[in-house]
Amino acid sequence: MKKQKEEKKDKEKKVENNTSSKKDIIKLPAFITVKELAETLKASVSDVISILIKNGVSAAINDTIDYETAAIVALDLEIETKQEKPKKDDLVLDAKKILAKEDKKNLVDRPSVVTIMGHVDHGKTLLLDTIRQSNVIASESGGITQHIGAYQVKKNGKMITFLDTPGHEAFAAMRARGASVTDIVVLVVAADDKVQPQTIESIKHAQAAKLPIIVAINKIDKKEADPERIKKELSEHGLVPEDWGGKTIFVPVSAKTKEGINNLLEMILLTAEMEELKVNPKDSALGTVLESHIDKGKGSVATILVLNGTLKPMDNFVIGEFFGKVRTMDDFLGKKISKATPAMPVIISGFSGLPQVGDSLQVVKDEQEARIKAAEIIKMRNVKKISPAIKNKPTQDKKYELKIILKADVSGSLEALTESLGKIENPEVAVNIINEGVGDIIESDVFHASSVGGEILGFQVKVTPAARKAAKQAKTKITLYKVIYELIQDVKEKMIAFLPPEIKEVSEGKLKILQIFRSGKGETILGGKVLDGHIYKNSKAKVWRGDKEIGQGVIVNIKKVNKDVKEVKKGDECGLNFRGIKPAEQEIIEAVKEERLKRTTSL
Repeated sequence: MKKQKEEKKDKEKKVENNTSSKKDIIKLPAFITVKELAETLKASVSDVISILIKNGVSAAINDTIDYETAAIVALDLEIETKQEKPKKDDLVLDAKKILAKEDKKNLVDRPSVVTIMGHVDHGKTLLLDTIRQSNVIASESGGITQHIGAYQVKKNGKMITFLDTPGHEAFAAMRARGASVTDIVVLVVAADDKVQPQTIESIKHAQAAKLPIIVAINKIDKKEADPERIKKELSEHGLVPEDWGGKTIFVPVSAKTKEGINNLLEMILLTAEMEELKVNPKDSALGTVLESHIDKGKGSVATILVLNGTLKPMDNFVIGEFFGKVRTMDDFLGKKISKATPAMPVIISGFSGLPQVGDSLQVVKDEQEARIKAAEIIKMRNVKKISPAIKNKPTQDKKYELKIILKADVSGSLEALTESLGKIENPEVAVNIINEGVGDIIESDVFHASSVGGEILGFQVKVTPAARKAAKQAKTKITLYKVIYELIQDVKEKMIAFLPPEIKEVSEGKLKILQIFRSGKGETILGGKVLDGHIYKNSKAKVWRGDKEIGQGVIVNIKKVNKDVKEVKKGDECGLNFRGIKPAEQEIIEAVKEERLKRTTSL
């Protein structure tokens, strides 16, 4: 009895301990390795990996997972968790947060950053060209800017930085990123046209970012120009002109004759003054990548917009998952400079790898710190996590797949293309970008495409002689493009071409059965009169009883006045050998043929 009481007490103590442990809330960091999570939860690594696999995440012992994924593992083990507060020393600092904490005595005015947005044909590139008095039109194709550029101009002794974004709606992501570093949006709308979908999209991006919008009504030199119509259409989208009682500045301009350009620049300076744009040029530099590419002589090169502080040659920095030291630094005109102050776009080299558009650059004290931070960012970016794509994985794969290797001139163009192609959806066919990269098409690209039965698409790049020779031998198709829109449209057409043709039945003629002569196994001999069209030998046919189709068959033979014929036309009387369903007198036989139509599915 005494022994039983002791055992009962032990059990109660265990239950009490288990209950209290369940009540304990374990703190987990934003990112944690599988091994560290197992140790923290006091579970085996194999159990943690099993739970991850059950939730669609394939992770090894040293892989990193995010807090949300770790919390799901803990929940499966009946352990409650909460996320630790992030460390004060963020991996990538935010310029706005830093400036908010700055002593106002250290802050000075900076140039405004202006993004030009608008429809591809409304003249925004020519407007920029007129503003900066340099000819870039000749290097562009189809009137569309192929990747983001940055330029500076001086007006009334003050600098203005202009960003140029692609004008087609396919590059909403690039526009949005441009707006994230922008102070003012200049919306270009042609006075001789109407508000286009790209125009509306630009308005939405600017409004979502809570940015002031200045409307430049371009092409006022044309006879068809109607600025009042443009004002009316834009007012329907929340841009009400000041002279109508609204708050939006409208400036009539002509990029061709330069009329109104000075007024536009003055309105930008006035708006910038109201925004009170401040920075601390003495801080360590922070910036963002506007575009990046591989230069044969310099390696990885990027256009950086300095957001705060001053960037100098030999500065150590971390940028995304890479690190480096500023080896060369040129302004937007290609001139070497000794420092880059806030709102200045500069082209620098010295990266350990090619950074992505939108990556943040942060100057640090030495190379060691840069390496450590870059390693931490790699850890974050390679995190294994449960995503909606895994949770909602389709039960069946696509029937058809267009496999492509995509090469582009710069990372900005490449990102815009991959995001745009990723949005093309069809239940039967999909685009599979098996490989992508910046630079010319080389021999290894051809070997890769050939091995998987794919083709190569190049944007603003060249094909090396070795690659061209290999493509000819392997019969691998290479297509080059100068306009982004044409590449996307071509891919859509290629996807549609993958789909089997649509089969459509077309009526050729109708015959009324007047008499059944003989009906045997599977074949009927009958007489009738052609009511409409033509009836052909060996045609597929349907049998109709009133408005109801009762069966199908084949017209094996046709006789007209005891002679075999290949066809009879409207008004003719004839005899038929019909194989298929057994028809009856007064029923209608309709001869049909199948037409194979090219798919016209819109993507």
